[in-house]
Amino acid sequence: MAGLCGFAVILASPSRPAFAQGKLEAQYEATLAGIPVGRGAWNIDISDDQYSASAVGGTAGLLKTFASGTGSSNAQGRVVNGVLVPTNYTATTSTPKKSETIHMALSNGTIKESAIEPEPPVDPDRIPVTDAHKKGVFDPMTGAMLRVPGTADPVSPEACRGSAAEFDGRMRYDLKLEFKRMETVKSEKGYRGPVVVCAIYFTPVAGYIPDRPVIKHLSAARNIEIAFAPVLGTRILVPYRLVIPTYLGVAMLEATSFVTTPTPPRVAKTN
Repeated sequence: MAGLCGFAVILASPSRPAFAQGKLEAQYEATLAGIPVGRGAWNIDISDDQYSASAVGGTAGLLKTFASGTGSSNAQGRVVNGVLVPTNYTATTSTPKKSETIHMALSNGTIKESAIEPEPPVDPDRIPVTDAHKKGVFDPMTGAMLRVPGTADPVSPEACRGSAAEFDGRMRYDLKLEFKRMETVKSEKGYRGPVVVCAIYFTPVAGYIPDRPVIKHLSAARNIEIAFAPVLGTRILVPYRLVIPTYLGVAMLEATSFVTTPTPPRVAKTN
């Protein structure tokens, strides 16, 4: 679940101040070749000056019979002129044999602190991450929220014109979007309406092992796509569905419940 959620992008082009506010409570199901393998939840709260996001997930269905695992991630940051500026990120994964936690602190797009607990062994085949790789980046959770500047409907082809640099605590990579089509979705609970479908291209930069098959596959793939739906009351879009073809069949993460509501602006107290 964490791996699928990671393949999303933020477009952080500044525009006029947009002090919009909204919330999202969503449930997702992950499938492989049509077989359920995982479930997760994602909550987002965006105010006029700050935001928070949290996600939890775990294996389910047939996969849980062979290998169980859970994961969670959290991100917080500021909203500056409508742009999401991350400050903290934490991600934890657990299996019966291993648990790992990643902590990151960010300031204006630069990783100020980063740690993996327990510290992993050094792999000489891994491309080193330098200080330069940790500048001008987003964490994966904030990177899963796409901001569309301007005043027109954000659910449009314009949303797919962007690229971003991300660092997940171990690997630095670039993601690029390209418009594919518009669709209409109908979740089991909550949102019913248009989504914008983008192609997404993955380019590893550092912190990865070049010979690993998954890196080679994702780098060469030209058929990964992601559908974005809006967080009402804001100009933020988030993944509604993600499709990644694999050697074992199509891997898909899709919302089953997508409940989003605008939040009324806070009114200043007067005497």
